[in-house]
Amino acid sequence: MSKRQSNGGIDRDGTVETSRTRPRSPSEAIEPARAPVRPRKSAKRQRTRKASGFARFVSGIMTLALAVMVAVAGLTLWFTHEFEKPGPLTVSRTVGVPRGEGPIEIAARLEREGVISNRWAFVASHYARVAMSRGKPQHLKAGEYEFKKGASLAAVHATLVEGKSILSKLTLPEGLTSAQIVERLQADENLDGEIAEIPPEGSLLPDTYRFSKGMSRQELVDRMRAEQQRFLASMWEKRQADLPISSPEQALVLASIVEKETGRADERDRVAAVFVNRLKKNMRLQSDPTIIYGLVGGKGSLGRPITRADIDGKTPYNTYQINGLPPTPICNPGRSAIEATLNPAATSDLYFVADGSGGHAFSQNLKEHNAAVANWRKIEKQAREEEKEAGPAAPDSAPIPTTGAQTRAVSIPAPPPAGSDTLDKAAKPQLPTVTTLNAGNGASTAAKAATAAAAEAAAPDAPPLPQRKPKR
Repeated sequence: MSKRQSNGGIDRDGTVETSRTRPRSPSEAIEPARAPVRPRKSAKRQRTRKASGFARFVSGIMTLALAVMVAVAGLTLWFTHEFEKPGPLTVSRTVGVPRGEGPIEIAARLEREGVISNRWAFVASHYARVAMSRGKPQHLKAGEYEFKKGASLAAVHATLVEGKSILSKLTLPEGLTSAQIVERLQADENLDGEIAEIPPEGSLLPDTYRFSKGMSRQELVDRMRAEQQRFLASMWEKRQADLPISSPEQALVLASIVEKETGRADERDRVAAVFVNRLKKNMRLQSDPTIIYGLVGGKGSLGRPITRADIDGKTPYNTYQINGLPPTPICNPGRSAIEATLNPAATSDLYFVADGSGGHAFSQNLKEHNAAVANWRKIEKQAREEEKEAGPAAPDSAPIPTTGAQTRAVSIPAPPPAGSDTLDKAAKPQLPTVTTLNAGNGASTAAKAATAAAAEAAAPDAPPLPQRKPKR
Protein backbone atom coordinates (compact mmCIF):
# COMPACT_ATOMS: atom_id res chain seq x y z
CA MET A 1 0.00 0.00 0.00
CA SER A 2 1.33 3.43 -0.87
CA LYS A 3 1.67 6.23 1.60
CA ARG A 4 -1.27 8.07 -0.03
CA GLN A 5 -3.55 5.20 0.66
CA SER A 6 -2.70 5.02 4.33
CA ASN A 7 -4.45 7.03 7.10
CA GLY A 8 -1.71 9.56 6.91
CA GLY A 9 1.12 10.89 4.87
CA ILE A 10 4.41 12.64 5.24
CA ASP A 11 4.57 16.36 4.49
CA ARG A 12 7.51 18.09 2.98
CA ASP A 13 8.85 19.07 6.37
CA GLY A 14 8.83 15.47 7.39
CA THR A 15 5.80 15.55 9.69
CA VAL A 16 3.29 12.84 9.48
CA GLU A 17 -0.14 13.99 8.50
CA THR A 18 -2.89 11.78 9.70
CA SER A 19 -6.51 11.67 8.79
CA ARG A 20 -7.29 12.97 12.29
CA THR A 21 -5.52 16.28 11.63
CA ARG A 22 -5.92 16.65 7.90
CA PRO A 23 -8.72 19.10 6.97
CA ARG A 24 -11.57 17.57 5.14
CA SER A 25 -12.55 20.77 3.36
CA PRO A 26 -11.03 24.17 2.46
CA SER A 27 -13.14 25.96 5.11
CA GLU A 28 -12.03 23.60 7.78
CA ALA A 29 -8.47 24.21 6.73
CA ILE A 30 -8.62 27.87 7.67
CA GLU A 31 -10.21 27.25 11.13
CA PRO A 32 -7.78 27.37 14.10
CA ALA A 33 -6.66 24.06 15.34
CA ARG A 34 -8.30 22.90 18.53
CA ALA A 35 -6.22 21.90 21.51
CA PRO A 36 -6.33 18.28 22.24
CA VAL A 37 -8.79 17.39 25.01
CA ARG A 38 -7.24 15.75 28.00
CA PRO A 39 -8.78 12.57 29.09
CA ARG A 40 -11.19 12.98 32.06
CA LYS A 41 -9.90 11.86 35.43
CA SER A 42 -11.75 9.35 37.44
CA ALA A 43 -14.10 10.44 40.34
CA LYS A 44 -11.99 8.55 42.86
CA ARG A 45 -8.90 10.48 41.90
CA GLN A 46 -10.79 13.78 42.24
CA ARG A 47 -12.01 12.88 45.74
CA THR A 48 -8.49 12.04 46.81
CA ARG A 49 -7.21 15.38 45.51
CA LYS A 50 -9.93 17.35 47.39
CA ALA A 51 -9.22 15.48 50.62
CA SER A 52 -5.53 16.27 50.41
CA GLY A 53 -6.31 20.01 49.89
CA PHE A 54 -8.53 20.15 52.97
CA ALA A 55 -5.86 18.40 54.99
CA ARG A 56 -3.30 20.96 53.89
CA PHE A 57 -5.73 23.76 54.93
CA VAL A 58 -6.33 22.23 58.35
CA SER A 59 -2.64 21.70 58.78
CA GLY A 60 -1.98 25.34 57.99
CA ILE A 61 -4.58 26.48 60.49
CA MET A 62 -3.15 24.26 63.18
CA THR A 63 0.33 25.48 62.44
CA LEU A 64 -0.81 29.08 62.69
CA ALA A 65 -2.69 28.38 65.91
CA LEU A 66 0.35 26.69 67.36
CA ALA A 67 2.50 29.65 66.40
CA VAL A 68 0.02 32.02 68.06
CA MET A 69 -0.07 29.87 71.18
CA VAL A 70 3.70 29.82 71.34
CA ALA A 71 3.78 33.60 70.90
CA VAL A 72 1.13 34.11 73.58
CA ALA A 73 2.93 31.77 75.93
CA GLY A 74 6.14 33.65 75.32
CA LEU A 75 4.49 36.99 75.93
CA THR A 76 2.80 35.64 79.03
CA LEU A 77 6.09 34.40 80.39
CA TRP A 78 7.71 37.74 79.60
CA PHE A 79 4.89 39.73 81.19
CA THR A 80 4.89 37.46 84.21
CA HIS A 81 8.61 37.89 84.60
CA GLU A 82 8.40 41.66 84.15
CA PHE A 83 5.36 41.89 86.40
CA GLU A 84 6.73 39.82 89.25
CA LYS A 85 10.42 40.67 89.28
CA PRO A 86 11.65 43.13 91.94
CA GLY A 87 11.47 46.77 90.93
CA PRO A 88 14.25 49.36 90.88
CA LEU A 89 13.48 51.02 94.23
CA THR A 90 16.34 50.68 96.69
CA VAL A 91 14.40 52.44 99.47
CA SER A 92 10.73 53.06 100.10
CA ARG A 93 9.36 56.12 98.31
CA THR A 94 6.18 58.18 98.51
CA VAL A 95 4.63 59.27 95.22
CA GLY A 96 1.52 61.36 94.69
CA VAL A 97 -0.80 60.51 91.79
CA PRO A 98 -2.98 63.51 90.90
CA ARG A 99 -6.60 63.18 89.91
CA GLY A 100 -7.31 63.00 86.19
CA GLU A 101 -4.16 61.17 85.08
CA GLY A 102 -4.56 58.09 82.87
CA PRO A 103 -2.48 54.89 82.79
CA ILE A 104 0.15 56.31 80.41
CA GLU A 105 0.65 59.49 82.48
CA ILE A 106 0.75 57.50 85.72
CA ALA A 107 3.28 55.07 84.24
CA ALA A 108 5.48 57.97 83.11
CA ARG A 109 5.30 59.49 86.60
CA LEU A 110 6.22 56.20 88.24
CA GLU A 111 9.15 55.78 85.86
CA ARG A 112 10.41 59.33 86.60
CA GLU A 113 10.20 58.64 90.32
CA GLY A 114 12.16 55.42 89.92
CA VAL A 115 9.32 53.19 91.08
CA ILE A 116 9.27 51.21 87.80
CA SER A 117 11.93 50.76 85.13
CA ASN A 118 9.75 50.44 82.02
CA ARG A 119 6.62 52.52 81.61
CA TRP A 120 5.43 50.60 78.56
CA ALA A 121 5.69 47.29 80.35
CA PHE A 122 3.47 48.78 83.05
CA VAL A 123 0.96 50.12 80.51
CA ALA A 124 0.89 46.83 78.57
CA SER A 125 0.47 44.77 81.70
CA HIS A 126 -2.27 47.11 82.92
CA TYR A 127 -4.34 46.72 79.76
CA ALA A 128 -3.67 42.98 79.75
CA ARG A 129 -5.12 42.80 83.24
CA VAL A 130 -8.09 44.89 82.14
CA ALA A 131 -8.71 42.44 79.29
CA MET A 132 -8.52 39.44 81.61
CA SER A 133 -10.46 41.01 84.48
CA ARG A 134 -13.89 39.80 83.24
CA GLY A 135 -15.57 43.04 84.17
CA LYS A 136 -13.78 43.55 87.48
CA PRO A 137 -12.75 47.23 87.78
CA GLN A 138 -9.06 47.86 87.18
CA HIS A 139 -9.04 51.66 87.47
CA LEU A 140 -5.86 53.30 88.74
CA LYS A 141 -6.84 55.60 91.60
CA ALA A 142 -5.39 58.97 92.53
CA GLY A 143 -3.80 59.46 95.92
CA GLU A 144 -0.52 59.53 97.79
CA TYR A 145 1.16 56.13 97.92
CA GLU A 146 4.13 54.61 99.66
CA PHE A 147 5.92 52.02 97.51
CA LYS A 148 8.19 49.64 99.35
CA LYS A 149 11.79 48.84 98.46
CA GLY A 150 11.93 46.55 95.42
CA ALA A 151 8.18 46.76 94.78
CA SER A 152 7.30 44.77 91.65
CA LEU A 153 5.02 45.96 88.86
CA ALA A 154 2.37 43.63 90.28
CA ALA A 155 2.63 45.21 93.73
CA VAL A 156 2.63 48.74 92.30
CA HIS A 157 -0.38 47.98 90.10
CA ALA A 158 -2.31 46.36 92.97
CA THR A 159 -1.62 49.35 95.20
CA LEU A 160 -2.98 51.78 92.62
CA VAL A 161 -6.02 49.65 91.73
CA GLU A 162 -7.01 49.07 95.35
CA GLY A 163 -6.35 52.72 96.24
CA LYS A 164 -4.10 51.88 99.18
CA SER A 165 -3.04 55.48 99.55
CA ILE A 166 -1.43 57.03 102.60
CA LEU A 167 -4.18 58.54 104.75
CA SER A 168 -3.71 61.94 106.31
CA LYS A 169 -5.32 62.57 109.69
CA LEU A 170 -7.09 65.62 111.07
CA THR A 171 -8.55 65.79 114.57
CA LEU A 172 -11.36 68.27 115.14
CA PRO A 173 -12.15 68.45 118.87
CA GLU A 174 -15.59 68.83 120.35
CA GLY A 175 -16.85 72.31 121.09
CA LEU A 176 -15.40 74.18 118.10
CA THR A 177 -17.68 76.47 116.15
CA SER A 178 -18.23 75.86 112.45
CA ALA A 179 -16.10 78.91 111.62
CA GLN A 180 -13.24 77.54 113.72
CA ILE A 181 -13.49 74.15 112.00
CA VAL A 182 -13.39 75.82 108.57
CA GLU A 183 -10.24 77.68 109.63
CA ARG A 184 -8.56 74.40 110.53
CA LEU A 185 -9.59 72.80 107.26
CA GLN A 186 -8.24 75.76 105.30
CA ALA A 187 -4.93 75.51 107.16
CA ASP A 188 -4.45 71.80 106.38
CA GLU A 189 -2.14 71.53 103.35
CA ASN A 190 -3.18 67.94 102.67
CA LEU A 191 -6.63 69.14 101.62
CA ASP A 192 -7.48 70.89 98.38
CA GLY A 193 -10.06 73.35 97.11
CA GLU A 194 -12.28 75.89 98.82
CA ILE A 195 -15.31 75.56 101.08
CA ALA A 196 -18.41 77.05 99.52
CA GLU A 197 -19.76 78.52 102.77
CA ILE A 198 -19.48 78.11 106.53
CA PRO A 199 -21.76 75.22 107.49
CA PRO A 200 -24.63 75.81 109.94
CA GLU A 201 -23.58 75.80 113.57
CA GLY A 202 -23.74 72.36 115.12
CA SER A 203 -24.02 70.53 111.80
CA LEU A 204 -20.48 69.06 111.86
CA LEU A 205 -19.53 66.02 113.91
CA PRO A 206 -16.21 66.51 115.72
CA ASP A 207 -13.96 63.49 115.28
CA THR A 208 -10.62 62.33 113.89
CA TYR A 209 -10.98 62.09 110.13
CA ARG A 210 -8.66 60.20 107.78
CA PHE A 211 -8.44 61.11 104.12
CA SER A 212 -6.23 60.83 101.07
CA LYS A 213 -3.96 63.73 100.26
CA GLY A 214 -5.61 66.09 97.82
CA MET A 215 -9.14 65.39 99.04
CA SER A 216 -11.51 68.31 98.54
CA ARG A 217 -12.18 70.38 101.66
CA GLN A 218 -15.83 70.62 100.68
CA GLU A 219 -15.96 66.84 100.38
CA LEU A 220 -14.69 66.48 103.95
CA VAL A 221 -17.22 69.06 105.18
CA ASP A 222 -20.01 67.13 103.47
CA ARG A 223 -18.76 63.97 105.13
CA MET A 224 -18.77 65.61 108.57
CA ARG A 225 -22.32 66.86 108.04
CA ALA A 226 -23.51 63.43 106.97
CA GLU A 227 -21.88 61.84 110.02
CA GLN A 228 -23.57 64.34 112.36
CA GLN A 229 -26.98 63.80 110.78
CA ARG A 230 -26.61 60.03 110.96
CA PHE A 231 -25.50 60.00 114.60
CA LEU A 232 -28.11 62.52 115.73
CA ALA A 233 -30.88 60.54 114.02
CA SER A 234 -29.76 57.29 115.63
CA MET A 235 -29.59 58.84 119.12
CA TRP A 236 -32.94 60.58 118.68
CA GLU A 237 -34.53 57.17 118.19
CA LYS A 238 -33.01 56.06 121.52
CA ARG A 239 -33.89 59.20 123.47
CA GLN A 240 -35.29 59.20 126.97
CA ALA A 241 -39.02 59.67 127.32
CA ASP A 242 -40.57 62.96 128.51
CA LEU A 243 -37.68 65.21 127.52
CA PRO A 244 -38.61 68.91 127.31
CA ILE A 245 -37.31 69.07 123.72
CA SER A 246 -39.43 68.29 120.70
CA SER A 247 -37.00 67.79 117.81
CA PRO A 248 -33.48 66.62 116.95
CA GLU A 249 -32.62 70.25 116.17
CA GLN A 250 -33.50 71.31 119.73
CA ALA A 251 -31.48 68.39 121.07
CA LEU A 252 -28.48 69.65 119.10
CA VAL A 253 -28.88 73.14 120.59
CA LEU A 254 -28.95 71.82 124.16
CA ALA A 255 -26.10 69.40 123.47
CA SER A 256 -23.94 72.30 122.30
CA ILE A 257 -24.48 74.04 125.66
CA VAL A 258 -23.64 70.85 127.55
CA GLU A 259 -20.51 70.50 125.40
CA LYS A 260 -19.27 73.97 126.34
CA GLU A 261 -20.07 73.57 130.03
CA THR A 262 -17.87 70.58 130.82
CA GLY A 263 -15.01 68.70 129.27
CA ARG A 264 -15.46 65.63 131.45
CA ALA A 265 -17.30 62.75 129.85
CA ASP A 266 -18.20 61.21 133.22
CA GLU A 267 -20.35 64.16 134.26
CA ARG A 268 -21.94 65.26 131.00
CA ASP A 269 -25.15 63.38 131.74
CA ARG A 270 -25.44 65.21 135.11
CA VAL A 271 -24.80 68.59 133.50
CA ALA A 272 -27.43 67.72 130.90
CA ALA A 273 -29.81 66.72 133.69
CA VAL A 274 -29.44 70.16 135.31
CA PHE A 275 -30.52 71.90 132.11
CA VAL A 276 -33.30 69.39 131.42
CA ASN A 277 -34.64 69.85 134.96
CA ARG A 278 -34.52 73.63 134.57
CA LEU A 279 -36.40 73.48 131.28
CA LYS A 280 -39.07 71.33 132.91
CA LYS A 281 -39.46 73.95 135.66
CA ASN A 282 -39.44 76.85 133.15
CA MET A 283 -36.22 78.15 134.72
CA ARG A 284 -33.74 80.03 132.59
CA LEU A 285 -30.64 78.05 131.70
CA GLN A 286 -28.23 80.89 132.61
CA SER A 287 -25.22 79.48 130.78
CA ASP A 288 -22.16 81.69 130.38
CA PRO A 289 -21.12 80.18 127.01
CA THR A 290 -24.41 81.40 125.55
CA ILE A 291 -23.47 84.95 126.57
CA ILE A 292 -20.15 84.65 124.76
CA TYR A 293 -21.70 83.23 121.59
CA GLY A 294 -24.27 86.00 121.54
CA LEU A 295 -21.44 88.55 121.59
CA VAL A 296 -18.87 87.04 119.21
CA GLY A 297 -20.71 84.30 117.32
CA GLY A 298 -18.51 81.80 115.53
CA LYS A 299 -15.33 83.51 116.69
CA GLY A 300 -15.69 81.38 119.79
CA SER A 301 -13.62 83.35 122.30
CA LEU A 302 -14.52 86.62 123.95
CA GLY A 303 -10.90 87.43 124.75
CA ARG A 304 -11.76 89.00 128.10
CA PRO A 305 -13.74 88.22 131.25
CA ILE A 306 -17.53 88.39 131.20
CA THR A 307 -18.86 91.64 132.66
CA ARG A 308 -22.11 92.54 134.34
CA ALA A 309 -23.02 94.44 131.18
CA ASP A 310 -22.54 91.23 129.21
CA ILE A 311 -24.82 89.32 131.55
CA ASP A 312 -27.49 92.00 131.37
CA GLY A 313 -27.10 92.47 127.62
CA LYS A 314 -29.94 91.22 125.49
CA THR A 315 -28.98 88.93 122.62
CA PRO A 316 -30.94 86.04 121.11
CA TYR A 317 -28.44 83.67 122.72
CA ASN A 318 -28.09 85.07 126.26
CA THR A 319 -29.85 82.46 128.39
CA TYR A 320 -29.68 84.83 131.36
CA GLN A 321 -32.15 87.00 129.47
CA ILE A 322 -34.20 84.60 127.34
CA ASN A 323 -36.45 81.73 128.27
CA GLY A 324 -35.78 78.29 126.88
CA LEU A 325 -33.17 77.48 124.27
CA PRO A 326 -31.15 79.77 121.98
CA PRO A 327 -32.18 79.79 118.30
CA THR A 328 -29.21 77.68 117.13
CA PRO A 329 -26.38 75.60 118.62
CA ILE A 330 -23.44 77.56 119.97
CA CYS A 331 -20.80 75.03 118.85
CA ASN A 332 -20.47 71.60 117.27
CA PRO A 333 -21.13 69.05 120.02
CA GLY A 334 -19.58 65.61 120.00
CA ARG A 335 -21.12 62.20 120.40
CA SER A 336 -20.84 62.13 124.19
CA ALA A 337 -22.64 65.45 124.66
CA ILE A 338 -25.44 64.48 122.26
CA GLU A 339 -25.91 61.13 123.96
CA ALA A 340 -25.92 62.73 127.42
CA THR A 341 -28.47 65.33 126.34
CA LEU A 342 -30.88 62.73 125.01
CA ASN A 343 -30.30 60.41 127.97
CA PRO A 344 -29.56 62.64 130.98
CA ALA A 345 -28.90 61.31 134.46
CA ALA A 346 -31.93 60.65 136.64
CA THR A 347 -31.34 63.44 139.17
CA SER A 348 -33.16 66.46 140.57
CA ASP A 349 -30.10 68.71 140.34
CA LEU A 350 -30.66 72.37 139.47
CA TYR A 351 -27.17 73.80 140.13
CA PHE A 352 -23.51 72.95 139.69
CA VAL A 353 -20.23 74.64 140.60
CA ALA A 354 -16.55 73.70 140.35
CA ASP A 355 -15.44 71.34 143.12
CA GLY A 356 -11.67 71.77 142.88
CA SER A 357 -11.00 68.36 141.35
CA GLY A 358 -11.59 69.34 137.75
CA GLY A 359 -15.26 68.46 137.97
CA HIS A 360 -18.37 69.99 139.48
CA ALA A 361 -20.43 69.75 142.65
CA PHE A 362 -24.13 69.33 141.87
CA SER A 363 -26.95 70.54 144.07
CA GLN A 364 -30.70 70.06 144.18
CA ASN A 365 -31.47 73.25 146.08
CA LEU A 366 -30.06 76.67 146.76
CA LYS A 367 -28.81 75.84 150.26
CA GLU A 368 -26.69 72.96 149.02
CA HIS A 369 -25.43 75.07 146.15
CA ASN A 370 -24.34 77.96 148.38
CA ALA A 371 -22.42 75.50 150.55
CA ALA A 372 -20.69 74.15 147.45
CA VAL A 373 -19.85 77.70 146.36
CA ALA A 374 -18.33 78.43 149.78
CA ASN A 375 -16.21 75.30 149.54
CA TRP A 376 -15.01 76.34 146.09
CA ARG A 377 -13.96 79.74 147.49
CA LYS A 378 -11.87 78.05 150.16
CA ILE A 379 -10.14 75.95 147.53
CA GLU A 380 -9.38 79.02 145.42
CA LYS A 381 -8.08 80.94 148.45
CA GLN A 382 -5.81 78.07 149.46
CA ALA A 383 -4.45 77.79 145.93
CA ARG A 384 -3.63 81.51 145.89
CA GLU A 385 -1.83 81.29 149.22
CA GLU A 386 0.23 78.33 148.06
CA GLU A 387 1.10 80.15 144.88
CA LYS A 388 2.12 83.24 146.87
CA GLU A 389 4.35 81.20 149.20
CA ALA A 390 5.99 79.49 146.24
CA GLY A 391 7.01 82.87 144.85
CA PRO A 392 7.11 83.89 141.19
CA ALA A 393 7.47 81.02 138.78
CA ALA A 394 10.69 80.57 136.87
CA PRO A 395 10.51 81.73 133.24
CA ASP A 396 10.71 78.18 131.95
CA SER A 397 8.37 76.61 134.47
CA ALA A 398 4.84 75.62 133.64
CA PRO A 399 2.00 77.71 135.07
CA ILE A 400 0.08 76.32 138.01
CA PRO A 401 -3.09 74.78 136.66
CA THR A 402 -6.40 76.10 137.87
CA THR A 403 -8.24 73.78 140.19
CA GLY A 404 -11.45 72.88 138.50
CA ALA A 405 -13.62 74.78 136.11
CA GLN A 406 -15.00 78.19 136.79
CA THR A 407 -18.49 78.50 138.19
CA ARG A 408 -20.52 78.08 135.08
CA ALA A 409 -24.11 78.12 133.94
CA VAL A 410 -26.86 78.52 136.47
CA SER A 411 -24.51 80.89 138.28
CA ILE A 412 -25.25 84.60 138.47
CA PRO A 413 -22.37 86.77 139.72
CA ALA A 414 -22.95 88.99 142.70
CA PRO A 415 -23.33 92.69 141.82
CA PRO A 416 -20.05 94.62 141.37
CA PRO A 417 -19.05 97.38 143.80
CA ALA A 418 -20.59 100.79 143.31
CA GLY A 419 -19.19 102.64 140.34
CA SER A 420 -17.80 99.50 138.72
CA ASP A 421 -19.10 97.88 135.55
CA THR A 422 -17.17 94.64 135.80
CA LEU A 423 -16.66 91.80 138.22
CA ASP A 424 -13.03 91.39 137.30
CA LYS A 425 -11.16 94.65 137.82
CA ALA A 426 -8.15 94.00 140.00
CA ALA A 427 -8.12 97.60 141.26
CA LYS A 428 -11.21 96.96 143.40
CA PRO A 429 -12.04 94.13 145.81
CA GLN A 430 -13.61 91.45 143.64
CA LEU A 431 -16.72 89.61 144.66
CA PRO A 432 -16.92 85.88 144.21
CA THR A 433 -19.48 84.31 141.95
CA VAL A 434 -22.58 83.33 143.90
CA THR A 435 -25.79 81.87 142.59
CA THR A 436 -29.11 82.39 144.32
CA LEU A 437 -31.96 81.63 141.98
CA ASN A 438 -35.67 81.62 142.50
CA ALA A 439 -36.69 78.20 141.26
CA GLY A 440 -40.04 79.51 140.14
CA ASN A 441 -38.90 81.87 137.39
CA GLY A 442 -35.13 81.82 137.42
CA ALA A 443 -34.86 85.44 138.54
CA SER A 444 -31.88 86.47 140.66
CA THR A 445 -32.25 87.04 144.39
CA ALA A 446 -28.56 87.65 144.98
CA ALA A 447 -28.78 90.37 147.64
CA LYS A 448 -28.18 88.07 150.59
CA ALA A 449 -25.23 86.36 148.93
CA ALA A 450 -23.84 89.69 147.77
CA THR A 451 -23.86 91.01 151.35
CA ALA A 452 -21.90 88.03 152.59
CA ALA A 453 -19.51 88.28 149.68
CA ALA A 454 -18.95 91.98 150.26
CA ALA A 455 -18.09 91.33 153.90
CA GLU A 456 -15.57 88.70 152.88
CA ALA A 457 -14.08 90.99 150.24
CA ALA A 458 -13.69 93.82 152.77
CA ALA A 459 -11.59 91.72 155.13
CA PRO A 460 -7.99 93.04 155.30
CA ASP A 461 -6.43 89.68 154.54
CA ALA A 462 -8.78 88.75 151.74
CA PRO A 463 -6.87 88.77 148.44
CA PRO A 464 -8.84 89.44 145.28
CA LEU A 465 -10.20 86.41 143.46
CA PRO A 466 -8.69 85.53 140.10
CA GLN A 467 -10.36 86.87 137.02
CA ARG A 468 -13.45 85.12 135.78
CA LYS A 469 -12.62 83.58 132.41
CA PRO A 470 -14.67 82.10 129.64
CA LYS A 471 -14.83 78.32 129.78
CA ARG A 472 -13.08 77.68 126.49
